[in-house]
Amino acid sequence: MATDDASTGVRRRTNEIKRHGPEAFAAMRKAGRLVAEGLDMIAAHVRPGVLTSELDRLMFAFAMDNKAYPATLNYRGYRYSICTSINHVVCHGMPDDKPLRDGDIINIDYTLIVDGWHGDASRMYGVGSLNRKSERLCEITHESLMRGIAAVRPGGHFGDIGHAIQSYAEGERCSVVRDFCGHGLGQLFHDAPNILHYGARGEGAMMEPGMLFTIEPMINLGKPHVKILADGWTAVTRDRSLSAQFEHTVGVTDTGVEIFTLSPAGLDYPLGKQG
Repeated sequence: MATDDASTGVRRRTNEIKRHGPEAFAAMRKAGRLVAEGLDMIAAHVRPGVLTSELDRLMFAFAMDNKAYPATLNYRGYRYSICTSINHVVCHGMPDDKPLRDGDIINIDYTLIVDGWHGDASRMYGVGSLNRKSERLCEITHESLMRGIAAVRPGGHFGDIGHAIQSYAEGERCSVVRDFCGHGLGQLFHDAPNILHYGARGEGAMMEPGMLFTIEPMINLGKPHVKILADGWTAVTRDRSLSAQFEHTVGVTDTGVEIFTLSPAGLDYPLGKQG
């Protein structure tokens, strides 16, 4: 569980996996819905010629207009309200003044703090007309996420999530990035447990009602290996192959799973088809 530093009041991560009650679930629904609404809003702005810095500005304004705060802004020195990861960028791509190009695929990762609670989600967006290779990768990645979520249930193990994702993605001749994982969250941005996107059924801690975490598989068309660029944030595929990611925040219920970050507008898969 998180603890409070007596001198600073800052909540800190520990290794205990917290179990939350109905009030926390209500708070997470509110935070998750606002994140999803922000990702819905930005979909119309993702088009050729648009700067990712402009997308960042719009997402910051959305947070301010809704009395929320972007969790990534000034987090460990990160200077932006979103992450914008394009083509071979795996995650943590930083907005800049380069225009989006026709055929790009871009992941937008958005986390908002709403009344002290974190909602966290990301989606892939297509820029203009996509080739079939890019479409297929995004379809596989979205399906990987949904299969991972379908494995969430009380009494199951966290390894069940990773197994569901890995077995499907690798069966489609793609690879699962192992350098990054999902995470617990709530009143902390990153908390226990770590959610691996690969593994075996029955491994890991047991899932219990009240647990909150993200599932956010990163799937590559090529090999799973990544490297971090000199900026200290941007992760790219070592072989320059395309990479995609989708993310939801979920909670374990008495009977299964609740997804907090589903799109109110049905835009969870904004590229056109449902994965």
